[in-house]
Amino acid sequence: MTIQIFNSLTRQKEPFIPLEEGKVKMYVCGPTVYNYIHIGNSRPVIVYDTVRRYLQYAGYEVKFVSNFTDVDDKIIKAANELGEETSVLTDRFIAAYFEDITALGCQKADAHPRVTEHMDDIIEFIKVLIDKGYAYESQGDVYYRTRKFNGYGKLSHQSIDDLKVGARIEAGEKKEDPLDFALWKAAKAGEIKWASPWGEGRPGWHIECSVMAREHLGDTIDIHAGGQDLTFPHHENEIAQSEAHNDKTFARYWMHNGYINIDNEKMSKSLGNFILVNDIRQQIDPQVLRFFMLSVHYRNPINFAQDLVEAAKNGLDRIRTSYTNVAHRLTSSASLGDNSEQWLEKIGQIKVDFENAMNDDFNTANAVSALFELSHIANVYLNEANTDKEVLQAILTMFDTIGNVLGIHIKVEAGLLDEEIEALIEERNQARKNRDFARSDEIRDQLLGMDIVLEDTRQGTRWKRGQ
Repeated sequence: MTIQIFNSLTRQKEPFIPLEEGKVKMYVCGPTVYNYIHIGNSRPVIVYDTVRRYLQYAGYEVKFVSNFTDVDDKIIKAANELGEETSVLTDRFIAAYFEDITALGCQKADAHPRVTEHMDDIIEFIKVLIDKGYAYESQGDVYYRTRKFNGYGKLSHQSIDDLKVGARIEAGEKKEDPLDFALWKAAKAGEIKWASPWGEGRPGWHIECSVMAREHLGDTIDIHAGGQDLTFPHHENEIAQSEAHNDKTFARYWMHNGYINIDNEKMSKSLGNFILVNDIRQQIDPQVLRFFMLSVHYRNPINFAQDLVEAAKNGLDRIRTSYTNVAHRLTSSASLGDNSEQWLEKIGQIKVDFENAMNDDFNTANAVSALFELSHIANVYLNEANTDKEVLQAILTMFDTIGNVLGIHIKVEAGLLDEEIEALIEERNQARKNRDFARSDEIRDQLLGMDIVLEDTRQGTRWKRGQ
């Protein structure tokens, strides 16, 4: 089955056919590095890391590029407040970004270009736009003539006349038209700056991605992705700049992930519900956060709430327990199953269901459902009088296959620390007090699968490591 992608440009699912057979060029807008990333930033990182993994699973050679915006008003403000160079600030938060995404199970891009590394390219790109009449200099600033680009608004599905209603010229701007946007900003006192034909200054936000995408992937890319909030004006302006400069389609498929709410409210600093990944991963297993994010289709909004995250944790625990129990049985099982073919067919159907889900616009919610179904099959099979090594191994292989694509570590590493065992026993004791016997049994089975034997006595629960 061909992979279908919902293309934001056409607002419909389309069969994915890359420009070059067997190869995919993919660009994802990265963070502005003036602080730690928040969980809203983490969603596109997780989503498009998973998209990349599945494209590779499907046999494509993927070149994946994600940028860093390392010069920006917010960066300059933060550096000034801290009394340090902007490069020191951005280096620190780029390192923090990699630490956070690694914890979330995300792979680094093939290239992570920085704006400051491409200043000459940006200036040359702007020169071409001026020469073609798409841009103009005005007292040290350079602006893009939005009305000159035929089709402006095609990504966000807005007409130029509708956009004009809300447009205005801010104080200090020297535009020909309120709809025009900055490609180059004249330097202000105390700001980081670069020499250019129009005077000292720095680039506007939108031009950066047009230039870096072209430098690393060429004039036309297969997939351009980012958060829904970037559709307009950022991605709309990228299209206008790139297609005017390159005289070619900029991106063939546009993907946008939905927003994250916190307890059904928009995340914002003013509401006090602004959650940094660096903070939350000290409280929540980052793998649980990833599992939670993937449990909802990427285009849908997702609500971050404690009970929903706890449900994701319990779900992932159940899957891991199934894996551990199957792995434990495999060490002592023989080829004794009488109906092995029937079970292998069920496992094969899980693979079909998983691929169908991911082929349908990377529906990770249904892919996670396939994982739960595999866990159910594993649990039922373990109750068979006789189990077959081939079936047990097929179950583990399918867990590993799906887990690798989703970036979820299903195999629990051996050698739990004593305090981790004690914490699980305490959780089990509390579950028993709450008469949640299903959860109590899950924890017991999880520990048993790791050779931790429990003994319930009048004095409490004792444990020992199996021989």
